[in-house]
Amino acid sequence: MAKIIKIKKGLNINLKGAADKIVVNNLNISEYAVKPTDYIGVRPKMLVAEGDVVKAGTPLFFNKNNESVIFTSPVSGTVKAIRRGEKRVIQEVVIAISGEMQYEDFGSADPLQLSKQDIIDKMVKSGAWTLLRQRPFATIADPATEPKAIFISGFDTAPLAPDYDLLMQGKEKAFQIGLDALSKLTKGQVHLSMNPKMNFSGIYVNAKNVTLHQFEGKRPAGNVGVQISHIDPINKGDIVWVVNPQDVATIGTLFAEGVYRPEKTIALCGSSVRKPQ
Repeated sequence: MAKIIKIKKGLNINLKGAADKIVVNNLNISEYAVKPTDYIGVRPKMLVAEGDVVKAGTPLFFNKNNESVIFTSPVSGTVKAIRRGEKRVIQEVVIAISGEMQYEDFGSADPLQLSKQDIIDKMVKSGAWTLLRQRPFATIADPATEPKAIFISGFDTAPLAPDYDLLMQGKEKAFQIGLDALSKLTKGQVHLSMNPKMNFSGIYVNAKNVTLHQFEGKRPAGNVGVQISHIDPINKGDIVWVVNPQDVATIGTLFAEGVYRPEKTIALCGSSVRKPQ
């Protein structure tokens, strides 16, 4: 078992309205939006127009600051609106769902049998590359660079944060394949941090091609930046990448099934929510 790193300073902020350990799937959502404003340093150049029919994985726009970074549709349907703000800056691209979900086929493959460039190409083409963040500055990772390490925080100590034991249930296979892919993107290590209080279902403790760490303590023990500072600090000129555990599973699904399915479970909670879940 990994050595326990104790965070002695910190504070747990006890807010009302924590989410019950219930996952609700029957949400009636008819529209989704991809918002370039959610990403630091992205200047979108559109590849579609209003009225175009798209599949999940169809390119919507690319980043003019780094044309190799492509954003794709998370769902299939019709481009309902391209909304702009001041100086015609694109605020969001709205996709209206129609019929059964259709996916672009990127081809399934075992990442351990692929070259680093093949993995990068598949992730870039599908849009999955946008799930990787580069530190410092938390921008989208540059495919032309190589990080000295990749970090994954497997738990969250923020107020009202969801339980990652619950979030990751059923994603064991996809998570491992995602780790396999990430391990080919750096000559350094892929670091996965967990909390000793988690109900170890095996998804973390049995993970391969990853270095495990345990962090104990109050917030910000679950913060990936704090974990980086204790495991392998960023020095001048260093680049590291970080990725969310659910996004690791999305990357794994891309290689296992050949489709881009960016699913994520979130907690709708707080003191004003009647049924936090």
